[in-house]
Amino acid sequence: MNTEEKRFNQEEEDEEENGRGREAWERTYADERSWESLQEDESGLLRPIDNKTLSHAQYRRRLRTATAARIQKGLIRYLYIIIDFSRAAAEMDYKPSRMVVVARQVEAFIREFFYQNPLSQIGLVILKDGEAHCLTDLGGSPEAHIKALMGKLGTSGDASLQNGLDLVCDLLNQIPSYGHREALILYSALSTCDPGDILETIQKCKASKIRCSVIGLSAELYICKHLCQETGGMYFVALDEPHLKELVLEHAPPPPAIAEFAVANLIKMGFPQRTAEGVISICSCHKEAKVGGGYTCPRCKARICELPTECCICGLTLVSSPHLARSYHHLFPIRPFDDVSPSTLKDFHKLPKNCFGCQLSLLNPDIIIIHVYARMFDNLIISSRVVYQINPGYITLT
Repeated sequence: MNTEEKRFNQEEEDEEENGRGREAWERTYADERSWESLQEDESGLLRPIDNKTLSHAQYRRRLRTATAARIQKGLIRYLYIIIDFSRAAAEMDYKPSRMVVVARQVEAFIREFFYQNPLSQIGLVILKDGEAHCLTDLGGSPEAHIKALMGKLGTSGDASLQNGLDLVCDLLNQIPSYGHREALILYSALSTCDPGDILETIQKCKASKIRCSVIGLSAELYICKHLCQETGGMYFVALDEPHLKELVLEHAPPPPAIAEFAVANLIKMGFPQRTAEGVISICSCHKEAKVGGGYTCPRCKARICELPTECCICGLTLVSSPHLARSYHHLFPIRPFDDVSPSTLKDFHKLPKNCFGCQLSLLNPDIIIIHVYARMFDNLIISSRVVYQINPGYITLT
């Protein structure tokens, strides 16, 4: 054995000893060397060196927003989230496990969904032990769904995609015809344990006008792709946790409406008044007496806790005016802003004389009015005006 072979063997032994000395999580990060893909920007924050993924995501959001004005979307959505909690969800390729990561993303999605769709409702279905269990019925309370989900975390058995679709199909067939029926499936397994022919179930979902979308966490499955193609949904496989978050949140904005439901419909709604504080009344949704708060149905005078919802007594859809206003702004977003090159910003003579938003003059050389826009998924824009006064050598906020 020559000197080079001895040196090579010695390096291999040193690496093995270092690997045995580390904990499992230390070896994972040491192998990935994720810190090498970060750099410090001019503001002192850590940013990824490769910005292709971020740029691609921004381009997709901008393209979706640009085409949204030409597509009719649904105002009232009824969505069931089908979550795979089989033993495949216990895999640790996502840290700390697929189940924890999926639950975290579903929680964020529920909050964003109700923010963008205040008149819509969500229900939760879990798959485990070859069965489908309805965790929560359709409702408009995000806290109730999140509490029920976090209280039922656990994996066991196999996943049955057919049982989940059958259950969701039966539940969505009961909703009014003007509602848009959707199912979002977060699937971790590489197979499905079904009691019958799943192709017949897919055709039943297609006949019921249920739009099924699937996000896979392991690998692409033909049956999931076939389901999305037949029902008009989307099928993607997540590469990592940030990609999974992006794919899940893409389903928060309303999808294009099905041609059959694209016609205008008149929907009877009620605008309940808030009850006085300190009044004891029986809540129709929880079937118990409560003190103060809540709302009163304008038709049957029943007490309800939250809006929007449907009255448990007379079935009237109950909403508030802010819900309608928010739905309008999300369904009809303003045009995306045009990017301005840095060279144009340096030449003040090429800038417009008045602000497009507030029509305030921009000709004062000592005052620059900067409008700060907070964009939420390229749908809602909140404007606030910040005035900076330019003095020799520095800029002060006024």
